[in-house]
Amino acid sequence: MLRILIALLIVAYAPAQAATIEMNVSGLVCAFCAQGIEKQLRKFPATADVVVSLEQKVVAVALKAGQDIPDADLRRALTNAGYTVKGIERTETPIAEVRERLKQPKA
Repeated sequence: MLRILIALLIVAYAPAQAATIEMNVSGLVCAFCAQGIEKQLRKFPATADVVVSLEQKVVAVALKAGQDIPDADLRRALTNAGYTVKGIERTETPIAEVRERLKQPKA
């Protein structure tokens, strides 16, 4: 019983990790750009899914449960591919919601 209580406390107080990392990226101009970025980001073992919006200039990475990719590694991968990362935001928003939001016209 004590082991169960300890396990529950560890889970309850473990720091929450982001489910999705969204990056504002400049230099996205074509479908080839999107494919290249997706290919680069899928090389990370922690990547579950990738969404690239040319219109919104946003790249989103869904993380596998309990895994992470440091911001510096993401920035380096995109910079080495020829893009500029303007900002990185970590959220709990599921990638499906991000995908739907990015399909909407930019206001």
